[in-house]
Amino acid sequence: MNRSNARASVLPLAALALIGVITAGWWALALWPVANEPGWLATTRAACFGTRDNGLPSAGGWVLLVGEPIGMLGVLMAVWGRSVREGLRRALGGWVGRSLVATAGLLMVAGVAAATMRVRNATVAEPFAANEFGSVAPVDRPAPALALIDQTGAEVRLTEFVGRPVLVTFAFAHCTTVCPAQVQGVLHARRQAARGESNGPASLIVTVDPWRDTPSRLPAIAEGWKLQQDEHVLSGSIEAVQATLAAWRIRIQRDTLTGDVGHPATVYLIGRDGRIRGLGLGTGRDLAKAVDRL
Repeated sequence: MNRSNARASVLPLAALALIGVITAGWWALALWPVANEPGWLATTRAACFGTRDNGLPSAGGWVLLVGEPIGMLGVLMAVWGRSVREGLRRALGGWVGRSLVATAGLLMVAGVAAATMRVRNATVAEPFAANEFGSVAPVDRPAPALALIDQTGAEVRLTEFVGRPVLVTFAFAHCTTVCPAQVQGVLHARRQAARGESNGPASLIVTVDPWRDTPSRLPAIAEGWKLQQDEHVLSGSIEAVQATLAAWRIRIQRDTLTGDVGHPATVYLIGRDGRIRGLGLGTGRDLAKAVDRL
C-alpha cells in the first residue's frame, strides 16, 4: 500500500478509537460506583440514563448505553468500512499494532466484567418473599442518615425511631398530581399498620422543594395533609435537603421558571433495626402489608 493509502486509513482508525473512548466514558458515567454520590452526578445520571434507586439505568438507559456505540459503529462502517478493515489489517501486520489491538481488547473485556459485577452487586437481597406485596420490592441495606426540621420546629433524626418501622417518602406541597395520592397512601399504610400501638410505625415525608417548602411553611403543609402523631413533614436549608436527597438517591429535576419538581414516587420501608427493608411505589394496602412484616 502506498503512503497516501496508508494515511487515508489513519483517520477511520482514529474515529474507531474515539468511538471506543466515548463509549467507555459513557458507560463509566452510568455505572461507575461512587461513595457519597454528589447531587450533580445523581441528577446527571437520572437525566441521561433514568437511573433508579439501585443505581442502575432504566430500560431506556440500557438501550441508550448499548445502542449508542452500535449506532456510531454502523455510521463509521457505512462511510469508511473498507478503510477501517484495511487499517486494521495493516495494524495487525506489526507487533506495535497487534499490541494496541490486544490492549484494547483486554480493556473491553475488563469493562464488560466490571459492568457485570456492578449489576450483580446491585441485586437486592430478599428479607421477605418477592412479589408477595405487589409493588413493594424487597431490599436490604443500611439507611442513609436523615436529620431535618419537622412541622413543630424540632429536628427529627431517623435514628430516633430505631425499634419501630418507618415509612420514608418524598413529596412537595405545590404538587397537584402524584404527590397527594402518594402522601395519602403512605399515611393510610402507617395508620392501618399502627392500630393504636405506641411503638407502631412512623412516617417521614421529606420535601423535594426546599425553595418553597421552607421550615416556616411546614405547619400549614402538615395541616393541609392532616398529619397526625408520628407523621412528620421535613425540610431545612436548601443545602441540607439537597444533601439528604442525594444520600437517599432521589433524583430531582426542578423547573426554575415554574418551580415544579420532577421526582420519583419512592417509598422506603425502614425496619426496626434501622435498615432499608423494602422499596415501593405501592398502594396503601401493599405498604401496610409490608410494614406488618417488618
